[in-house]
Amino acid sequence: MHPPIQRIGLTGGIGSGKSTVAGMLVARGAALIDADAISRQLTAPGGAAIGELASQFGPQAITAEGAMDRDRMRQLAFSDPAVKVQLEAIIHPLISQESIRQARAAVQAGRACILFDIPLLVESGRWRQQLDRVLVVDCTQETQIARVMARNAFAREVVEKIIAGQASRAQRLAAADSCICNEDLSLQALERLVCQLASRFGL
Repeated sequence: MHPPIQRIGLTGGIGSGKSTVAGMLVARGAALIDADAISRQLTAPGGAAIGELASQFGPQAITAEGAMDRDRMRQLAFSDPAVKVQLEAIIHPLISQESIRQARAAVQAGRACILFDIPLLVESGRWRQQLDRVLVVDCTQETQIARVMARNAFAREVVEKIIAGQASRAQRLAAADSCICNEDLSLQALERLVCQLASRFGL
């Protein structure tokens, strides 16, 4: 008799090191369901969201290659909350469907743990009931800003605006069942922490 599969929600602010932690857990056998990757797939040329996006936002929402114009739609959503709501109403249900499909496949493959990498886990409110635990990767806002500026060559105000659009540290920590503080850690030290958690997740 296999122990029941564990469904872990992974979240953290931009620049927290969430993707690094996800990679380490996948290396130990977790199945990864990446909401951002699914979103990119849905809005790529021929993606399931393209028809609805074109009919709701017009041809200017779609690039010449047939993908959603991510920069244009991001700017529109930033400046108009109604556009953000409309956009999410198209994309979120599709992400949900594809996540369920991938989770079923992971269960059939006999995985011990499914990791749901969900950037807006705390904000969306609808994910919590589908998960056994929430794992938050945390660091200070100053560290987030420094990492993202170095990684993406973004201006400080751009990073601050992205952070302002995400849940606050306090909100994320309040939702956490487990937390990794990724502040001033070497990759080896981070790996040790992940290793300790992995054994609790059945990995």
